[in-house]
Amino acid sequence: MDVYSKRKYLVIGLFSLSAMIIVLRLFYIQVVDSSYKISADNNVLRREVNYPARGVIYDRNGKLLVFNQAAYDVLIIPREVKPFDTLGFCSIVGVDKKELVNEIIKAKSYSRYKPSPVIKQLSSQTYAVLQEQLFKYPGFYIQARTLRQYPAKIAAHVLGYVGEVDQKIIDGNKYYENGDYIGRSGIEKAYEDELRGVKGISYKMVDVHQMVKGSFEQGRMDTAAMIGKNLISTLNADLQSYGEQLLSGKVGSIVAIEPETGEILVLASSPSFDPGLFVGRERSKNYMKLLNDPFKPMLNRAITSSYPPGSTFKIANALIGLEDGVLQTVRFSCSGPASTPIVCTHNHETPLGLISAIRESCNSFFWQAFRAEMNHFPTPSEGLNAFRNSLLEMGIGKRIGGDLYAETSGNVPSLAYYDKIYGAGGWNSMTIRSLSIGQGELLLTPLQLSNMVALIANRGYYIAPHLVRSIQNYDLTQDTLQFEKHTIAAGVENYEMIVEGMEQVVEQGTARASAKVDSLIICGKTGTIQNPHGEAHSAFVAFAPKIKPKIAIAVYIENGVWGARYAAPIASLIIEKYLKGRISSRRKQFEDAMFNSDLISTMKNESGD
Repeated sequence: MDVYSKRKYLVIGLFSLSAMIIVLRLFYIQVVDSSYKISADNNVLRREVNYPARGVIYDRNGKLLVFNQAAYDVLIIPREVKPFDTLGFCSIVGVDKKELVNEIIKAKSYSRYKPSPVIKQLSSQTYAVLQEQLFKYPGFYIQARTLRQYPAKIAAHVLGYVGEVDQKIIDGNKYYENGDYIGRSGIEKAYEDELRGVKGISYKMVDVHQMVKGSFEQGRMDTAAMIGKNLISTLNADLQSYGEQLLSGKVGSIVAIEPETGEILVLASSPSFDPGLFVGRERSKNYMKLLNDPFKPMLNRAITSSYPPGSTFKIANALIGLEDGVLQTVRFSCSGPASTPIVCTHNHETPLGLISAIRESCNSFFWQAFRAEMNHFPTPSEGLNAFRNSLLEMGIGKRIGGDLYAETSGNVPSLAYYDKIYGAGGWNSMTIRSLSIGQGELLLTPLQLSNMVALIANRGYYIAPHLVRSIQNYDLTQDTLQFEKHTIAAGVENYEMIVEGMEQVVEQGTARASAKVDSLIICGKTGTIQNPHGEAHSAFVAFAPKIKPKIAIAVYIENGVWGARYAAPIASLIIEKYLKGRISSRRKQFEDAMFNSDLISTMKNESGD
């Protein structure tokens, strides 16, 4: 009797377990598996993702930089696909048979039960044709999404691009699924969470002809999509476009900042590209073409390329010397034993003080200033550490912050570096003297150069440079973003000495012929940087006006011969355009020369390409 009783309970238990498994399976395939047939008339339940439109991006004056345009992806549920007219389908959507077959194989490897994209970014015209014929292709359906469009075709490096997620992203973030898109670079990446919005989910009843018959459970399980938030960038679109025109035919970059706020007005890198190349069916081909270009148009030189700053660095060297109290009244000679081993190549009075040394860009002066700064400390090691720490405090040799996620740090060599090269105690200020004039191991990004001159313009502080001013909420109110303020208290009188020297650079010194603008006081510093691989690089940093500055700028042109040849005219033209609204007739010659110069062709010819 006990044996039969136990068997009864065992049988009941097995039936109960089986029933539970069936119930759970039914729940899974009805709610999770969008391909399951739920009734005898072959209706199916389809889970549809409703993709929100990404937020749009404006410039600081309300000009549209990025907006959205409708596009359509073709998805399949492999389990539902029946034999179909492959060639007829391919002729409609504009792909070859091999490409389609490969995409179907990939979809099957992902899941036989879940929808997977096989053809992406169909135009509205192609969608309209396919929609009429879709009943012939069981298992295929269309999903709407939006693609980015760029009305001005500028600021490709700043705005960035959107691309499909890979498995690594899917594994690391549960929000994303196969076929989703994500910001891959620039503002699109830095502000992905704000721009992407929130996906919605709909469950639809669909018949055998792929026609929607209604919402499942009257839409009670559906969730609404929320569009992405709009961004107000700091860029001045007109000035950005002008800067990119001036850079045409050159390898280099421009960074212009509003000193008081740290807002980036212009961030241009050349060569550049049309941001629209990463939209549409040809995006992969365009990506590979740009990737293989020897002049690397996808490289954002403004924030990722590190260069010797040359003589533009002398203003940072001067600030350190003034802060240490060794340069306020000192005068150094350009001749005799004290001036060696760095020789001054300029024709000017000697000995000279700091302001004159900045004006004439005197190498001998700044070498001796560097030696004085190092000798201000008991040992060379302590002197270098203090020198390096001062530069780091200025935002030189480290990532400054802000919202430029791809920014590189540049390089200010450390004590450990020189000890490794020369041995502990095996070097002194003479050994590393090239640092004094911005050469040697010292490397800065153009962003750091621009931030350095913003610090001088503000007489002692900088706000971390950034590209987005505010985020627009759904009620159209705006959240203004706040970025860190850094103060370098070297004394206002010390900053004024450097400002005076920079004013004289443009009025009387090394940039007087190429950067002077009528009725506008520009304070600047030229740089000609030694280049072992060809012509010297051209650099120029400046701010204007002298009182209450509105713009601080750095321009760096590879193989630009000397600072006043290309960088100074470009910087002063941007300053003039921004502050005066137009270029004077007297300076049209500089504008024409910059528009028409083509250093890239020269570099190609010299390399034999």
